[in-house]
Amino acid sequence: MNLNLQPNLKSPDDAYALLLEAHEGLTKAQSDALNARLILVLMNHVGDMDVLRAALAAAAEGARGSA
Repeated sequence: MNLNLQPNLKSPDDAYALLLEAHEGLTKAQSDALNARLILVLMNHVGDMDVLRAALAAAAEGARGSA
């Protein structure tokens, strides 16, 4: 399985709204904990270590580029 970095959400605005809604009313600590749990749930769903490594590398590269 290869990492798909192309747009893949049928409704990205709705997906983003769901994410914002999940964080509504949370403290920073609660929001960070929600993000951590969400990441672990999605990593489990992917289940492929090579894909996870590629995703983490892509995310880290993007984070370093935005600093």
